[in-house]
Amino acid sequence: MASALRLSGRFAIALVMTHSAISIDAISKTYDTGKRALDDVSFDVERGSIFGLLGPNGAGKSTLINILAGLVRKTSGNARICGFDIDANPRNAKASIGIVPQEIMFDPFFTPREALELQAGLYGVPKAQRKTMDLLRAVRLEDKADAYARTLSGGMKRRLLVAKALVHSPPVIILDEPTAGVDIELRQQLWDYVVELNKAGTTVVLTTHYLEEAEQLCDRIAIINHGKLIANKPTKELVGMAREKAVLLTLDRDITEAPAHKAFEKSEKISDRIVEITYNKDRMNAGQVLAAVQELGLGIIDVTTKEADLEDVFLSLTSGSAE
Repeated sequence: MASALRLSGRFAIALVMTHSAISIDAISKTYDTGKRALDDVSFDVERGSIFGLLGPNGAGKSTLINILAGLVRKTSGNARICGFDIDANPRNAKASIGIVPQEIMFDPFFTPREALELQAGLYGVPKAQRKTMDLLRAVRLEDKADAYARTLSGGMKRRLLVAKALVHSPPVIILDEPTAGVDIELRQQLWDYVVELNKAGTTVVLTTHYLEEAEQLCDRIAIINHGKLIANKPTKELVGMAREKAVLLTLDRDITEAPAHKAFEKSEKISDRIVEITYNKDRMNAGQVLAAVQELGLGIIDVTTKEADLEDVFLSLTSGSAE
């Protein structure tokens, strides 16, 4: 198997050239309390991809991330990062990954410049190879380089965490809810930077509750529920699993109630002349919906289709889970 050398601080590691940046094989985790957080989870993250890891609160996502980070010990199974087994080669595995945690963690008495320098030192990155100001510039914190971290806004602190995760130039970065509590403008800036990182070759694993972000950004998405892997498909294929579709109809006259038909999943009156009809695409198509409405004596002036999205699939697959 071919390999390549990558410098990481004071030591060089051989990146095993596999197709998978992360390989998870039958990982399970049962805590001392008896809670089974992960149950025989297996999937691969392809090198150079943006991979979404989704699931309700408490589904096991953070436990899995903490296992990869070396913060939680798995009960059984195996995991590799860039070909390095997290048990047999923990140092190389950790050097191959950068993690942006869900919680905002920082030392309020360090400046962003000092925080990155310290983090680089912990990874053994020689001073001549550090890129502190480049990272601060990339996450738009260059003008805050020497301000105390406690004075930064919530969005700035999250961007600082992204920079800290990149000080050792890891080939894989995991973003655990990176945009929670961040305003729309800062969220877009962060995603722009993540896309740039990915285009430069960094593999990105993303967890988020903003499903529109996952649908827009991710090449492939895995969904965990109650510790089990319940889906792992290319994003477009996953969205295509949605069985229900909807049409918004503008009618030629006022109605007092929505038109009813046994083949409709749901019919809802939006206004006096607008109705939204949901149907199962395996049972009928949009043309048949329109014909059914017209058979009820209603004329149709305008039609707007509503395509299913990732949220529809997510809710369908995880229904009944506890938030």
